[in-house]
Amino acid sequence: QVQLVESGGGVVQAGGSLRLACASAGRRHDNLVGAWFRQAPGKEREFVAALRRTDGITGYLDSVQGRFTISGDMADGSLFLEMNSLQPEDTAVYYCATDTTHYYGDFKLQSRYNYWGQGTTVTVSS
Repeated sequence: QVQLVESGGGVVQAGGSLRLACASAGRRHDNLVGAWFRQAPGKEREFVAALRRTDGITGYLDSVQGRFTISGDMADGSLFLEMNSLQPEDTAVYYCATDTTHYYGDFKLQSRYNYWGQGTTVTVSS
């Protein structure tokens, strides 16, 4: 079992920055791919960024490329999302997720992630 707990959400003005963290407890060595998803009010949950821990390969949603950076700590299984130049459209609940089974495959595929956190809310005011 893996338990994920997000933190770092809050309210920020447009153009500001936030750093989200996802703490991992349990079988951390099995966290093969870590990812961030988000769900805005009234919208479907969408992929934001992912990190394959074995080789550091990352993937990003086009609209956050160059503004957001995903990173992680192999030792304790933690995951981070540095978010810069935030815009009102980034307002959402952000979830971290981990895949303990597959090294490869589409980062955007939500069904590959078998553990999810409860989410942390990010609100960007204009």
